[in-house]
Amino acid sequence: MDYFASLRAFVRSVELGSFSKAAAEEGAKVSTVSRYVSALEADLGVALFNRSTRRLHLTEAGGTLYGHAVQVLARLDEARLETASLNQSPRGLLRINIPGAFGRLHVIPHLRAFLAAYPDIRVDATLTDATVDLIESGADVAIRIGALADSSLIARRFAAQRRLLVATSGYLSVAPALAHPSDLAGHACLPFALQPVPGWYFCPTTEKVDPIFVKVDGPVRANDSEAIRSAALAGMGVALLPSWLIGEDIRDKRLVSLLPAWEGLISPGAERAIWGVYPPKKVVAPKVKVFLNFLQDSFGTPPYWDRSIE
Repeated sequence: MDYFASLRAFVRSVELGSFSKAAAEEGAKVSTVSRYVSALEADLGVALFNRSTRRLHLTEAGGTLYGHAVQVLARLDEARLETASLNQSPRGLLRINIPGAFGRLHVIPHLRAFLAAYPDIRVDATLTDATVDLIESGADVAIRIGALADSSLIARRFAAQRRLLVATSGYLSVAPALAHPSDLAGHACLPFALQPVPGWYFCPTTEKVDPIFVKVDGPVRANDSEAIRSAALAGMGVALLPSWLIGEDIRDKRLVSLLPAWEGLISPGAERAIWGVYPPKKVVAPKVKVFLNFLQDSFGTPPYWDRSIE
């Protein structure tokens, strides 16, 4: 029995919840994955799963093996990587997690050039706005936007996360004057449904002072930034949106940037930025290094979406 192959098949079956998903990920037959797990069970003399028609469920013995197997495979991967990276070009499957809208606009369009530069790399991209556990999911790297939670992940800062107050010229032509954040009380606003409070915070761009809070309300709220952008483009009100989402809209005059002397936030606190994060390892895989470097070069400093509206 190939013990390491069997352990890998077992671990990914646990993490993905089925033999079929583990097999699809590796390009193997379901029967091959099942055979690996059965060989482990025969060798150990225990059942590792309680199998149902919908999902695999670990037994107590399976949970014990899984905890040790994850560590063993991680150490093996580190040893192989540290040795191979001494004379290795970037290669292999790169698993990435990206927020949906940002990925569609600013990562996926760059992948053609990335893969042309590194033809030995394949990319498996998961677009999700959920914060995915990189270690449990098996991802190599993720893009995170906002304030980073305390964690053991290694973070690389790509750019500031700027939010701009915007509306269409059509909306502004019939709306009250807007000269100060407090004037938003008289406007139809388009808040983000998942923001922690029913309002926005504003700081002067030239001063380090505590932000002021302005309660906002309007005809539409949504849990998706692209939906709020669509509502703003339809002239339904004022929105506070990331510059990476609306840079082209401002440049092409579909939206007007408002109150440029103020920086808007949906919540105060730690620095909001766009980050590349990856699990801590003694040796960072070449494929991860070149991907992060490529994104940094592609975004530029300042990032191209901000340069288009300066």
